[in-house]
Amino acid sequence: MQASSETLPDGPRPIEIYVDADACPVKDEIYKVAGRHGLKVHVVANTPIGIPREPWIERVLVPSGLNIADDWIAERVGRGDIVVTADIPLADRCIKAGADVIGSNGKPFTEASIGNVLATRNLMEDLRSAGAVTGGPRPFSPRDRSAFLSALDLAIVRLKRAGFGATKAK
Repeated sequence: MQASSETLPDGPRPIEIYVDADACPVKDEIYKVAGRHGLKVHVVANTPIGIPREPWIERVLVPSGLNIADDWIAERVGRGDIVVTADIPLADRCIKAGADVIGSNGKPFTEASIGNVLATRNLMEDLRSAGAVTGGPRPFSPRDRSAFLSALDLAIVRLKRAGFGATKAK
């Protein structure tokens, strides 16, 4: 877990972005926004994923297995961090740790919304396990990509206003 203090000896705690990357459709957008703001990005996956060769982008390859990437992320995030994931249980864990969580469609997961989202997910999982045909999520669209870009930029600006700082992109 990162330091709970929002100020480090050499200044404000940096904003870092953690990406649940195996099925994330907005990695390129994350790199673009993070580069503009000078933020470190952790791209976490259990399969090798190509990333730009930038010192502020870290590829984290975790072993295969149930929730190992989720555990790696959840154990490190805190206030001032941003997590990008479509995984609802991971979103819940990260919110409880104080992180801002954004879905790849731009919808933020918040303390106020996560309970209903978890309940809906669990209900749908029960229906599927009982044999009900529930369908999947709708296809990812350009509108989702645009909403994500706006939500990520808004989260970064809000965190900077709250006193969190940017890392120095090298």
